[in-house]
Amino acid sequence: MMDITIFNRMRKDSGFLTLDELGGLCEAGNIIYDPFSTLIYKDIKIGKGNIFFPNVILAGKNGNTLEIGDSNTFYSNTSIDASAGPVFIGSENQFGEGGFTVKANRTGAVVKIGNHGRYLGGASVFGVSDLQSGSQILGQITVDSCTLESGCGWHELSPDERAGLLKGFGTARNLNIPRGRVINGAGRFEESGIELQSVYHPVKKA
Repeated sequence: MMDITIFNRMRKDSGFLTLDELGGLCEAGNIIYDPFSTLIYKDIKIGKGNIFFPNVILAGKNGNTLEIGDSNTFYSNTSIDASAGPVFIGSENQFGEGGFTVKANRTGAVVKIGNHGRYLGGASVFGVSDLQSGSQILGQITVDSCTLESGCGWHELSPDERAGLLKGFGTARNLNIPRGRVINGAGRFEESGIELQSVYHPVKKA
């Protein structure tokens, strides 16, 4: 039988939960498919019903808050870094597939993520960013200090009632995306590119 003492010591010395402590998260109602490839910050506040696929990192430093609600899904290659500022995550969000990164790793950084959001395809979030409930980031997009306003989730039949959305690839910086609006970017995301979501998802008339 493998002696996990050395692995627990390395984790503890680096500020991560031990394998035994990860087991405690599972006993509290979370699912961690591969504890050996999952690193979770020791000072995390986490709810129940969360699902962690292999190769997920939730890291922090210096007592910064890393808070997670309930029933989120963290697909492989999701990385959350609260090393210089707090990260707040609500409930029932999807992080990945295709990877997702949050870095509150510079002075003044605060990242807030609401409920029922969807963040796929290699998106990265930095700075002072507020991804409100229902919002989506779809694609390899660097999001720096943006607000995606709250609205209905992606299942909503009326696209202009959905929360703010960024899709495509490139860099979005200091933007506010209202409810029902989207930027479909290719390189740079500009305010002038904001459109109604119904442009891409026309509502069929009865």
